[in-house]
Amino acid sequence: MLCKMLRPGFALVAASLLLIAGCTEAGKQPGGDPGTPSTGSSGKRIVFLINTPDPFWDAARAGFFAGEKAWKLPEAGMSVTFESNDGTPQGQIDKLRQFASQSDIVGVAISPIQADNAAIVEEMKNLQAAGVKVITVDNDVNRDRFRDARAFYIGTNNLDAGKAMGAATKAILAARNQEKGAYIQFVGDTGSDNGRARMDGVKQGLGTSFEDRDRMADGGDKGKAQENVRNALTNHNDIVALIGIWAYNGPAIATVVSERQAREQVAVVTFDAAEGSIEAMRQGNLDALCVQDPYDMAKQAVRLLKAMYEKDEAVIKEMYPNQGQPDGDILTTKIRIVAPETNSPLKEEMFDKNAVEFMTLPTLRQWLKDNNLKSS
Repeated sequence: MLCKMLRPGFALVAASLLLIAGCTEAGKQPGGDPGTPSTGSSGKRIVFLINTPDPFWDAARAGFFAGEKAWKLPEAGMSVTFESNDGTPQGQIDKLRQFASQSDIVGVAISPIQADNAAIVEEMKNLQAAGVKVITVDNDVNRDRFRDARAFYIGTNNLDAGKAMGAATKAILAARNQEKGAYIQFVGDTGSDNGRARMDGVKQGLGTSFEDRDRMADGGDKGKAQENVRNALTNHNDIVALIGIWAYNGPAIATVVSERQAREQVAVVTFDAAEGSIEAMRQGNLDALCVQDPYDMAKQAVRLLKAMYEKDEAVIKEMYPNQGQPDGDILTTKIRIVAPETNSPLKEEMFDKNAVEFMTLPTLRQWLKDNNLKSS
């Protein structure tokens, strides 16, 4: 969907599984029904549970199955399952309870829909008490309150990502001769860990000259996402930027800005490379993308959970060399900042190459094509 000015380059090598994954609904395995293992019904399973259905997860699904192959799970009598969720906390709670009743599940990677939801955390802890290995991916729990509900986190450093996006937005506004003004951020759930961190980071990146006017939640409802943008433009005629925090927010913003003919009024930036956001940028209706690496997140999740189940401390140490130290339980993946091919004030030299991989839209589109992906 600048992301933490620290998300190293993006080196995904998506396999042909992506094509299959992109054509299946979230929660369905290639050639199977929701919840069925990819390689058969026997043996032990590692499960990935998403938060909200969205094409963003297509790349993660592909990475999860690529991880199954890369880390030789079938040879170890193991398989993976990719589970959807209905976009509600209760949906995740119900799924986690189901997992607890299935003795073949030995590892769970979850993207919690709400960082502070005590009921979700309780079910995560129940799984741990039953001997199931639990990690978070993409979204984390509130680390101050619930860190013990999972062993490790894999994903973007969302605060730094937000700072990077804020810095990019500031540069775009400067090119429009706008040195101050108000902006609005749009997200599925303001209580999500990644959403909150990204929005806080954007605020820091834009600085005190710009007002964080509102943070509008849509509950994962894409119709509501568009309605929020309409309300923002109607109620705030001084807005200078609209910022999408979750993958589908970008297309929602671009669609409404186009229908309202407000493109000259606002800068439009978003996280993730949803298919609609890519097309909006191609048409000149979107100024910047901050793209994560869900493929690698999910692939590394398989490696980690397998190592945890097998008590392979060497692999765990390799992935988390600072384990036991502050934030030593966090593995950050890479980000890309993507700009239009022409007429963009964003340039590669603006960003720390050790934290951000800068590219133009044609390069991103070619990478997606090479890996049989439509979004990332």
